Amino acid sequence: MFIGELAKKTNTKVETIRYYEREGILPEADRTYGNYRDYSSAHLAKLTFIRRSRDLGFTMAQVRSLLDLADDEDQPCAGVDAMARDHIANIDRKIKDLTLLRAELSHLLDSCESERIGECRIVEALGERR
Repeated sequence: MFIGELAKKTNTKVETIRYYEREGILPEADRTYGNYRDYSSAHLAKLTFIRRSRDLGFTMAQVRSLLDLADDEDQPCAGVDAMARDHIANIDRKIKDLTLLRAELSHLLDSCESERIGECRIVEALGERR
């Protein structure tokens, strides 16, 4: 299949597919006589894996590691499990940080009863402390 079809099937931009090839994350495709990239079902499977990993929030470094681990079907999945646990811990930290951020902003909003910018608690909190 050509790059446009692969892009459509995986909901990936053509330029992203080319980037993955340049970075060695996705193997380079064979070329047709007309010098078009010709992708196989193996490319489709690998790109689907990459896209799903990225959708779950894994970094490109983590995706590389996951791909390396996935290449050896006989090894135990403890490495993948550990990566998933670490990723969940990072997500939990982000959720905690966002929850605190939301609470702080909500508190500022609740305390802002002025109708004038000059007396606005949110603007005051964003500016220099006086």
